[in-house]
Amino acid sequence: MFVRWDNLLKDTAEEQQHHLPGYRDPAVVRTFDAPEALGTRFYEVRAKSALNRVPDRSMVPFRWTINPYRGCSHACSYCQLGTTPILMADGRTRPIADLEVGDRIYGTVREGRYRRYVRTEVLDRWVSLKPAYRITLEDGTELIGSGDHRYLSDRGWKHVVNNARKPDRPHLTLNNRLIGTGVFVEPPRHTPDYERGYLCGLIRGDGHVGSYPYARAGRSHGDVHRFRLALTDLDALRRARDYLANIDVETDEFAFLAAAGEHRAMRAIRRQARDKVAAVREAIRGPISPSDEWHKGFLAGIFDAQGSAAGGAPRIANADCEIVDRTTFGLRRFGFDFIIEPARQNGVMTVRIRGGLKERLRFFHLTDPAIRRKCEIEGMALTSNAKLRVVSIEPLGAALPLYDITTGTGDFIANGVVSHNCFARPTHTYLDLNAREDFEREIVVKVNVPEVLRAELARPSWKGEHIAMGTNTDPYQWVEGRYRLMEGIWEALRDAANPASILTKSPLLLRDTRLLQELGERAEVSAAFSVPTIDEKAWRATEPHTPHPRKRLEAVAELTRAGIPTGVLVAPLIPGVNDDPAQVEEIVELATAAGASHIGGIALHLRSEVRDIWFDWLRAHRPDLVAQYDRLYRRGAYMQPPERERLREMVAVARERARRKHPEPPQAAPPRFRRGLDADADEPPPKRVPARKPQQGALF
Repeated sequence: MFVRWDNLLKDTAEEQQHHLPGYRDPAVVRTFDAPEALGTRFYEVRAKSALNRVPDRSMVPFRWTINPYRGCSHACSYCQLGTTPILMADGRTRPIADLEVGDRIYGTVREGRYRRYVRTEVLDRWVSLKPAYRITLEDGTELIGSGDHRYLSDRGWKHVVNNARKPDRPHLTLNNRLIGTGVFVEPPRHTPDYERGYLCGLIRGDGHVGSYPYARAGRSHGDVHRFRLALTDLDALRRARDYLANIDVETDEFAFLAAAGEHRAMRAIRRQARDKVAAVREAIRGPISPSDEWHKGFLAGIFDAQGSAAGGAPRIANADCEIVDRTTFGLRRFGFDFIIEPARQNGVMTVRIRGGLKERLRFFHLTDPAIRRKCEIEGMALTSNAKLRVVSIEPLGAALPLYDITTGTGDFIANGVVSHNCFARPTHTYLDLNAREDFEREIVVKVNVPEVLRAELARPSWKGEHIAMGTNTDPYQWVEGRYRLMEGIWEALRDAANPASILTKSPLLLRDTRLLQELGERAEVSAAFSVPTIDEKAWRATEPHTPHPRKRLEAVAELTRAGIPTGVLVAPLIPGVNDDPAQVEEIVELATAAGASHIGGIALHLRSEVRDIWFDWLRAHRPDLVAQYDRLYRRGAYMQPPERERLREMVAVARERARRKHPEPPQAAPPRFRRGLDADADEPPPKRVPARKPQQGALF
């Protein structure tokens, strides 16, 4: 697939070679005598692999990526072990390897003196093989990540280790304390013991089980047997119904009470057969020697029935002394500190768990209540008495698959501590090239990617999983018009019927429309364009080397008409540059009219080297904005929350207005998806999965 253009070379292959770190053979250095490539060098290398592989234990759909180019002429880092638990927006945890683009998780924002938890979204996710380090904290928390990763400490963001051969950077020492609550406990296994414990707590706390004599004429007895459980929260009701079905007690669900005023509607489940009611009664009897799993289930059930966490501390209220005793026994068994508040006049006693946010999260993770609204921590400050002083940092002596994600807040909660997320530009430093002009002018070209990819897709071990491209650098930058590597990549994906997606700034993608359609006939395919502005002046000032943004929107319409689901990301949004509401509304309206499958917006993030680059640009081109940006980013890489919220609301309002104007965006019939070349021509295509939400497009 590799073609040479000898008539365009300013230097021949024999005259220039360069050895890049990580590549065994020297790279051939080429320059092209073309206006778009003046001052740019291209390092031709032969890659050993095309796919960036994720461990097989991960079950997420986006476990692979392809980067034919490293560095980006559009001028527009990796880091946690796959098993690292991440705090999800519902209060549960999930291994970082199992996260998907679009998942809701917790990040943080700085408000006044405190950093607070807020919900955010996973915008991208990737993996790399890198030397790993173990960071151990005083409370026993262990974190495994690369030396380049950053955590929030009592002295700001710190890399795991210092640079080995480059200028010093802030890094962790044994005097630092990380910020957060510390290690997350393992969630319970939903075993039969856990299920019976949960039913006992929920039904004894909020249900009704009874048998009553009832005389009826013509019958020797009229006994009535009744089980009923009525709740406003369907999650707990449905869990109870499923658990009862596991013990062969099928129940009917019905509307119990309509909503009225401030009171929410209630639904209920019931059963009236004698043997089934007896089975329920047997299930909720407390065993003589309950297991740990039974106690976890019981605590979850009684919390769902009569618990709350208003004000921060989990509380469980009940007037039944036996229920209170079982509650306190279980808490004591798992080492919780609690008090029993004085009984009210009606005899209700309240058990309150002490220990702040750390113990609140431990209770929720250990027991796993079904009602997740009670487990919220949105807006809570990151204050904690957890012992998170760094006690050791040790290299593991091995390269491991390490994961990272991009989020809306720029951070996430990894095993109880605040972890920074990463972007593409700093990765150039691993090649002994800088993250400024070298990222734009020193481009690594993996000339053999199509052939290597075809071989990898043909391996019996390959499972045909989704491949996301453009998540690091843009594969449709200018030089792709010369090397044409993406044609071979799409052909290999098509021939292997392998699902894929692409994020780009370039309408050059249209060149490969036919290949995307052919792939779309056999597998899932989608695209997305980054369009931060359509103002001519702002575009030329901030993205001087990229295709015109209106051309990108035209490409959205063309791909949509061709049956390729295509989205638009209004990003980055830059106050004073491209945040005119009228401009944003015009972008969103044009994108909606073009049939964009999704439209989003993200405020400018200024991380690590990118911050210095941006402020240098401001001083040179927009000195009037320097003071404003000093204020907006005075606390770090992320814009102050009020301004971020203003930009988010601006896009949301524009999107709603555009939807009213274009209630039915133009859509073309998607290409027929065939499971194989011999598929029945009349077989209807399966439902398409919406295109993945892309990460923020790089500014430079």
